[in-house]
Amino acid sequence: MAVRTLPETICNHTVPTDEQMSGIAGFIGRDQSLPRAHMIQQMLGSMNHQHACAPITLSFPQFRLELGWLSAGDDCVCVRDEASDLLILFRGEHFSDDERVESSANGKENDNYTARSLLALYKKLGADLFTKLNGYFSGVIVDGRGDNVVLFNDRYGQGRIYYHDGPEGLYFSSEAKALLKVLPSLKQFDIRSLGEFLSCDCVLQDRTLFRGVSILPAGSAWNLGRSGNFEKCRYFDPSQWENQPPLSPHRYHESVRNLFPKIVKRYLQSSVDVAMSLTGGLDGRLIMAWSPCEPGDLPCYTFGSCFGETADVRIAREVASVCKQPYTELTVEGDFFSRFPALAEESIRLSDGAMDVTGAAELYVNRLARNIRPVRLTGNYGSEILRGNVAFRPRRIFESLFDGDLIQAERQAETTYAEEFRGNRRSFIAFKQVPWHHFARSAVEKSQLTVRSPYLDNDLVALSFQAPNADQTNFDICLQLVADGNSELAAIPTDRGVRVGGSRLLNRWRESKERILARAEYAYDYGMPNWLARVDRFLFPFRLERVFLGRQKFCHFRTWYRGRLASYVRDILLDPRTLGRPYLCRREVERAVARHLQGQANFTTEIHKLLTLELTQRLLLEGV
Repeated sequence: MAVRTLPETICNHTVPTDEQMSGIAGFIGRDQSLPRAHMIQQMLGSMNHQHACAPITLSFPQFRLELGWLSAGDDCVCVRDEASDLLILFRGEHFSDDERVESSANGKENDNYTARSLLALYKKLGADLFTKLNGYFSGVIVDGRGDNVVLFNDRYGQGRIYYHDGPEGLYFSSEAKALLKVLPSLKQFDIRSLGEFLSCDCVLQDRTLFRGVSILPAGSAWNLGRSGNFEKCRYFDPSQWENQPPLSPHRYHESVRNLFPKIVKRYLQSSVDVAMSLTGGLDGRLIMAWSPCEPGDLPCYTFGSCFGETADVRIAREVASVCKQPYTELTVEGDFFSRFPALAEESIRLSDGAMDVTGAAELYVNRLARNIRPVRLTGNYGSEILRGNVAFRPRRIFESLFDGDLIQAERQAETTYAEEFRGNRRSFIAFKQVPWHHFARSAVEKSQLTVRSPYLDNDLVALSFQAPNADQTNFDICLQLVADGNSELAAIPTDRGVRVGGSRLLNRWRESKERILARAEYAYDYGMPNWLARVDRFLFPFRLERVFLGRQKFCHFRTWYRGRLASYVRDILLDPRTLGRPYLCRREVERAVARHLQGQANFTTEIHKLLTLELTQRLLLEGV
C-alpha cells in the first residue's frame, strides 16, 4: 500500500481567514491509465480559494486511485493503520454517546467521532460501520486487506460528493467546480436541471446544474475492487424506518421526552466552542429547554433586520434571558450593501450554484456569528422532522423571460417532483428534501462555521417515523416537550403567538395578530402583487417599508433591489453578456428589470434566478 511511510494521522492545521477550508478529490480509473496526480492537484487548487491549506495527495496504483484532500483544523482527517493495511479519510463529524472503542494504536479509549476510532470500528465491523455513523460526513476507505476502495457519505446527503462517471473512470470531489476545472466538457448547463432550479429552487434526483455532474446519493457506500468494477451500493434503506409500528400520541411524547435530552448532550460536545442560533419558533427553544449548559456557557444570537426588531429577536432575547445565557443580535446592515456584489459571488461559488444570490445575506450573518463561537447549534430541520413540514414545492415563475425549451423543462419539473413526492412523507423530507433543497443554504453556512442540528440525529429521525399523523398533534407534543424541559420557556409566546397556559381568548388573539403581521410582511415584500407595487410606488415618500418590514424576516430583497442594490441589478442583468444568453428572452428581461426598479411590478423571485444563473455562468462555467 502506498502510504506506509506516512504518519499515522495526516492533516493540515493551517486555519483559513474567512472559510472553513476542507475538501476531498479523487479519481478511480477503469484501466491502466496514466497517473493523474497533477489533475488531483488542480482539483484541490480550485477548492483552495485562499490558498490557506497545503493540499495532500496519495497514489494507490493497485486500485488505480489518486486521492487528495484539504484540511484546516480537524474537520478532514486521514488516518492509516499500517498493520492492517487500512486508510480512512473522513470529512465531517460523527456523534455517539453509547459506543466507545479501544484504539489499537494506543490502547486508550477514544470517542467514536474521531477518525482513528472510526478506523478501529471499521476493522471490527467492516461495511456495517456505515450503519453506525451519525452526523454529516463523507469520506474514502482504502482497504488493502479487503482489496477494495469505498466512497461514502451520510444518510442525509449533507456531506455532499459530486462525481462524473466517465469511460476512463470515476472522478469525485467535495465541490462541483473541481470537476469542471479538469473536465471542460462538463462546463454547460443541463436544461432539465435549470427547469427544476427555476421551479423548485433546487435540482432533483441527485443531478446538478451541470451536464454530466451528479451527486452521490444519500447513504451511499460505493465499492471498487481491483477489477475496476464499481458497486454503487446504498447502506441504508428508508423502509427500515418506514415499517416501524406507529405510536400513540402519549407513547410518542414519552419516547421523544426520554430521547431528546441525550441527543442535545451529544451535539454540545466540546461545548466551549458552541453558540446557539435562536429564532422565535419552537425548535431552537426545545434545544434550550433541555440544554445541560450552565448559565453563561452557551452564547445565543439571532439574525436581525435593518428595519427594526423582528419577532425572532424579541422572543429569542427573552428565551436567552430565562436561560441566563448571553445574547447578541446580528443585523444585516451597514457594509452589507457595499459588499453585496462580492458576497453574492461567494455564495454562488461556495454552493456551486445551488444557493441563489440571497445567500449573500446568509454569508454575511454567519461570518458575524463565527466571531462569537466557531460552532453553531441550530434548530434547523425541527419542523420538518418532528412535524412533517414540506419546505418546497414546484411553482411557476414569469415564463416569458425564458426560451421555449427552458419553459418546457420548468413544467416537466412539476411532474418529476410529483413522482418523487409519492410514498412516505418523512422519507421524502429526510432523504430527498434535505440533500436536494436544504443543502444550498447549509453549504453557505458551513463555509463559515461548523453547523450542528440535533434534529438530523439518526435516533430522533428514526423515532419521527412513528409520530402520529395529525400535524396539530405533533405541534402540541413539541410545545409540551418545551414545557417538560423548562416551563418558563413554554410560557413565552412563539412567533406564531402560541404558548402553554394562559387565557384561551388571549392566546387566540395573539395567534391571529402574528398571522396577520406575517402575511402583511409577505404581501409587502416577496408576495406583493403588481397592482400593489404600483400603489406603493406613489406612497414611497411615506416609507411604508418601516411599518411592514422587519417584523418576521431579516432579508427584504424586493425593497433592496429597488433601492440600495438597484445599480447592481441593472449592471448585471442589462449587461449585453447576460442578455445574450440563449435561454433568455432579451426584451422581456429588460422589461422586467425596468418595471421592478421603477416600482411598477414585483419581479423579486425572477431577479433572484436571473442573477444566480448569470453569476453561475460567469464564475463556474466561464471562470473556473
